[in-house]
Amino acid sequence: MDNDRSPSNMLVLEFKEDRALTEMMRRRVSSLQRSGQKRQDGERLLLPYEAVYRLDFDNQELNFSRWYFSLSGHGRVTITGISQHWTPDLTNLMTRQLLEPIGTFWRNADDPMDSPLKWLEADMQEFGERIAELAKVRKVMYFLLALKEGAEAANLSCSVEFTPEE
Repeated sequence: MDNDRSPSNMLVLEFKEDRALTEMMRRRVSSLQRSGQKRQDGERLLLPYEAVYRLDFDNQELNFSRWYFSLSGHGRVTITGISQHWTPDLTNLMTRQLLEPIGTFWRNADDPMDSPLKWLEADMQEFGERIAELAKVRKVMYFLLALKEGAEAANLSCSVEFTPEE
């Protein structure tokens, strides 16, 4: 991070759960299960340990700076970006709309509780840059967050810092 920039120049966006969209996607899974139907070819159904989160961009001309993670306890969190503009009443989530790379951070069960979180730095850097790139054409971006190995949404804080383009 460039220490010459003033903190007021930074923009930190927190991932916020979109409960309505998560519930809508869960209803799709339930509906298919009740009716005995199969998912559409290429459709990506929401898994029980996943939820939909969003970032809202007031400023769309951004450069990625860094990630902020906080996870109390142990677990693994995987963040997958979704490329579509969401219209859940018209389109189902398709696997081809999931972005690469995904972001992952974790603390193993045998790690001390106060140990720092681990992550794949190169993937997280590329992922942050990809989000900044997509923000140029989006006011909202959606993500699937998978909470595994003991991670819980109540113990999670995840945000990303950007600097406005000059």
